[in-house]
Amino acid sequence: MNLQIKNNQNKIKIDRHKIRGKVGKITKILDCADKELSLCFVDDEIIKQLNKQYLGKDKATNVLSFSLREDEYGDVNPQILGDIVISVETAKKDALESGLSIAQEIDFLIIHGLLHLLGYNHEKTTKKESNTMRKKEKELFNILHGCDVKLI
Repeated sequence: MNLQIKNNQNKIKIDRHKIRGKVGKITKILDCADKELSLCFVDDEIIKQLNKQYLGKDKATNVLSFSLREDEYGDVNPQILGDIVISVETAKKDALESGLSIAQEIDFLIIHGLLHLLGYNHEKTTKKESNTMRKKEKELFNILHGCDVKLI
């Protein structure tokens, strides 16, 4: 796995080594360990700007995925999956609400973003597709953490 990690925030410490190991494990399970991916950690202000610019939503969100395998140029370099952007501020709030640690929440968001890059969807789709993604998220999260954590 060719993984670039960029930390553009100073709200929480990012352990690149641990994240690299977890992403490596997830990508092996998903049979995409030979692909390229970038992961960027930002604050709410930056993710709000990206969300507005690319999705037309004027609010902060927890994770955004930008696939480089879609549309007419998706076959130009099929080795590159795309970019995942995570707001650590929103992740921290979500972790408190869900009872997860911030590290677990970030792991979940990485899984969520990666599944989007691989074509999974839960928005503007069928209930079956949405449930398939949720089930895969839970399966991967539980493998990663060696337990059965109840996810919303």
